[in-house]
Formats: sequence, C-alpha cells, structure tokens
Amino acid sequence: MTKRVLLAKPRGYCAGVDRAVVTVEKALETYGAPVYVRKEIVHNKHVVETLTERGAIFVDEADEVPEGALVVFSAHGVSPAVHEEAASRQLRTIDATCPLVTKVHQEAKRFARDDYDILLIGHEGHEEVEGTAGEAPEHVQLVDTAEDAAKVTVRDPSKVVWLSQTTLSVDETMVRVNQLKGRFPELQDPPSDDICYATQNRQVAVKAMAPECDLVIVVGSQNSSNSKRLVEVALQAGANASYLVDYAREVDEAWLDGVETVGVTSGASVPDILVMDVLSWLADRGYGEVQEVTTANEKVAFALPRELRKALKDNDLQDSVR
Repeated sequence: MTKRVLLAKPRGYCAGVDRAVVTVEKALETYGAPVYVRKEIVHNKHVVETLTERGAIFVDEADEVPEGALVVFSAHGVSPAVHEEAASRQLRTIDATCPLVTKVHQEAKRFARDDYDILLIGHEGHEEVEGTAGEAPEHVQLVDTAEDAAKVTVRDPSKVVWLSQTTLSVDETMVRVNQLKGRFPELQDPPSDDICYATQNRQVAVKAMAPECDLVIVVGSQNSSNSKRLVEVALQAGANASYLVDYAREVDEAWLDGVETVGVTSGASVPDILVMDVLSWLADRGYGEVQEVTTANEKVAFALPRELRKALKDNDLQDSVR
C-alpha cells in the first residue's frame, strides 16, 4: 500500500483573517495590554489562545469593556447598534471587520434604502449574520434552512434580493437561492458575489483532491463556519471520510485503517503551523510523501484598519523626532 498525502492549496489564512490577527498584534504593540476584543477575532482556538497570552481580553459584548478602553471589533463585523453602544461608553475602537463582510453590509444598506425585502442566506446565531442583519433589521429576513425558504414572506415579489454570509458552501447557497427563485421568480442576485474568494477557493481545492482521498483531515475550529463547510464539501465530492480537528493530537489513529491517500486542508482562519503539525504527525505514521494540489494562487491583501494605520504613522513620526 502506497501511503501519501494530498495537500490542498490554497488553504489557511485569507487576507481578512490575516488583517484581523495583525490588527490585534499591532494594537498590543502600539497601545500595550490589555486590548479588548469583542467576540473571537477569528474563529480559531489556537489564534485566540495565543493572543490571550499576549494580553488580549476577549469579551462577548462591548458593555464588558471598561469605559474609555480600547476595543477591537472582530473580522465578522458588527451591527450599527454595537458601534453606538461603544460610542456611548467612550470606547476607543478599531474595526477589524473583513472588507468583504463590509461590502455585504453596504449592499444591505443600499437595498434597504430602496425599500427591498432582503433575504439573507446564512446560519442563525453566526456573528457575521447578526452584524449584516443589524444594518437593516426591518428589511432583512434570515434564510437558514429549506424550511425557512419555504415559509419566508415578502411584501412585493418584484422588490426582493438575496444576500449571503461570506463563509457558506457555494453549492449549498445556490440550492437555497434556487429554492427561493422557485417561489419568487423576480428575486434579484447581489450586485457581486457575496461568498468570499477564499471560501470559494478552499472549497474548489478540496473538490479537486477529495475524489482521490480515503480520508480528508480539515484543520479548523468547531465554531468556524468555513472550516465545517470544507468537511461537507470533501464528503460530497467523494472522500470516504472527513474530520475537523484543531490540533494534530486530535487525529485518531483508527481513522487511518486501510487508508492510502489522506487529503489535508485548513479553514481560512487557521495558521499554517497547525497544518504542518498534522503533516509531521502523518509522516511519523508512514505518510511522508506529500503532493500539493494547487487550484489557485491568492494574491489578495487588505490594508490595516484606518484607526490603526494612523496610530502607527503617528508613532513613526514621534520616533523620528526623538
């Protein structure tokens, strides 16, 4: 039996996650600890633990932050109500919302201004969905399940548009869209694709390798929507089995019984060091041959949040005066 590993590329950090994590790191360097962060900056256990060790304090809501302190908003975005609450408590804020999530927020505001009913496809309770819906609460209805799509009602079937959470499975989203279009033939598509480039690229890479895999290991956290979707996509695309793990130590040796080809990938909020740990764990068990399966080369990068860029620039000026 020839044992081998297929390693998906692209995998791991997307531009929005990279920007959010660097934002907290730079805020700690610039302002010193503690720096408060509303919700998990990104949905990854290792990242949250590492930043906590460095002095970040993660809270659920802005009212847990002491008055006047510094708070960073996570990559998933927040609603206007959260911004208002932060302002009322004189909090200094750095908004690390992913620019692709901000784009969906702008779409929601624009369609609400034009008095559309907005059907937001996403997972109930997910932070990103709460932030987007909060931009236009009177206009947005969440469509999560097939049941939701069957019973949602609109005021004017000729003025209805769908938007989506950025981290969903592309295929699942289109199933929901087609279901909605069956009920509302004039349903409009968003002006540009809502599902983020990184989510799509990681799913495409998994689809390319899954048919050859007896097992696909996805590195990512249980609360990471895009990581969980990769497990589903792997199974739908032909992998015999697929599991989500945070760390190499969570891989079960029993999963390798009779397995020749293991696929490995990671969600968009996962540092690559965790993937390398899984590869060395597999190598110790005879899976030393690694072939990369490349379906795209990502070159996207986002500038740091405006508030932080200004602070860093001011610091540079002070340093040069000294």
